[in-house]
Amino acid sequence: MSVFTPLARAELEALVDGFDLGRLIDFQGIEGGSENSNFYVSCEQGDFVLTLVERGDPAALPFLVELLACLRGAGLAVPYAVADRHGQCLHQLKGRPALLQPRLAGRHVELPDASHCEAVGGWLAQLHLATRDTALARPDERGVDWMQDQARRQLPQQSGPLAEALEALLAQLVHWRRQDPGLPRAVLHADLFRDNVLFDGHHLSGVIDFYNAASGWMLYDVAIAVNDWCLDCDGALEPRHARALLAGYAARRAFTAAEAQCWPAMLRLAALRFWLSRQIAAEEFAGQDGVLVKDPQHFARLLLQHRAVAVGLPLAL
Repeated sequence: MSVFTPLARAELEALVDGFDLGRLIDFQGIEGGSENSNFYVSCEQGDFVLTLVERGDPAALPFLVELLACLRGAGLAVPYAVADRHGQCLHQLKGRPALLQPRLAGRHVELPDASHCEAVGGWLAQLHLATRDTALARPDERGVDWMQDQARRQLPQQSGPLAEALEALLAQLVHWRRQDPGLPRAVLHADLFRDNVLFDGHHLSGVIDFYNAASGWMLYDVAIAVNDWCLDCDGALEPRHARALLAGYAARRAFTAAEAQCWPAMLRLAALRFWLSRQIAAEEFAGQDGVLVKDPQHFARLLLQHRAVAVGLPLAL
């Protein structure tokens, strides 16, 4: 179970007592998280999710609260930070920042079809449109600077095609630093994997886990989603699903010519980001019980597959 900071019932009861939620009925740690400690919390007034933030700058949490309020105002199904009796949304528990959010309806989809992918693309475009002209902004802790630094550290340990792919991608990042590719920017979810989206049948009922949300290229966010939602059972890009997700996105925001040119490299960049984070986690938590460490080689293989990309972006004529 991926709960880095366990809680005693009395500790949680003390927190819940500050809200108008009635008494605590039950709570349970949530399996599958790899960065924060999450708990299902049942109270007399409803069901909630408690998150103890284990990584990142606590000073960025007010941005998260404001972002979720913005997205709710735009009609997107997202959680929000519940305020206590004093109007406070951010709390401390066991020395960690803590947020209590309503538990959204729906279930994760393990084997998405094209319809699910289209809905995810449409939702992602709505996120970008809702935030591109706002003052909301946050640097990406695991953005280009971090990727360059970590890729250079990993490079001496690699060989063969993966080392060649890393060197090529590092050169691409240097080129983009010297010459801005001119890609549209907004606030990104930056982690729109299947386990962060809820569906009721084929209706997208909610999106969760905005703790990686940051400012960046919209196209990078699309690539992250495609790299998880649009794979076949062997981990290769599934063209029909990829076209559905991209079509769902383009129906709400048209892609630009610059984005079309950068698309193959952006798929590789998105694969690099999660290969690095999983590789670092595998090294950091090796041999530790109770911590879910996801396979970094999944994204290493995907990075190599994306040396040739068969599915381009749909462009309006």
